[in-house]
Amino acid sequence: MFIQTETTPNPATLKFLPGQTVLESGTADFAGPEAAGTSPLAGRIFAVNGVTAVFFGHDFVTVTKAESADWDHVKPGVLGAIMEHFQSGEPVLAAAAAATGGHNDSDADSPDARVIAQIKELLDTRVRPAVAQDGGDITFHGFDRGIVYLHMQGACAGCPSSTLTLKMGIENLLRHYIPEVSEVRPVAP
Repeated sequence: MFIQTETTPNPATLKFLPGQTVLESGTADFAGPEAAGTSPLAGRIFAVNGVTAVFFGHDFVTVTKAESADWDHVKPGVLGAIMEHFQSGEPVLAAAAAATGGHNDSDADSPDARVIAQIKELLDTRVRPAVAQDGGDITFHGFDRGIVYLHMQGACAGCPSSTLTLKMGIENLLRHYIPEVSEVRPVAP
């Protein structure tokens, strides 16, 4: 098994490409070792000293390290953990754990349902694929009085350029196509 790695705009995060499907659909975000109970793969990766966060996409694993850790020491352990996991035949997520696709469908009955549907469509077709290239994801959390609330995950969480991505990229795109959008704001998980 050959695992490729790619840098991301976030210097504390690397993207690992195992050359096979990680998640069939959706994403999974593990903000710390305590959250890894639903994933044998995340558990193995968190066992590597210096790992602080793990994120799964369709065909990649994004790993964030502690500021005090050095990639020269963390990367070999992460590569070994990923290889060991895929050779074990264990599932990436335990059967009871469900990956999230990044949508909150409780908005279907909202008076803003049409606008929310447009926002989600643009996020799915234009934003999420581009953000996935950098090892992250963006999930929709709400729309209220012209403000879109989004949560950044994976390499995007804590990235120095995430504010610029939200304001100059996503906000401009949404405002261009959807006049009802006036602003985009980040939310915590």
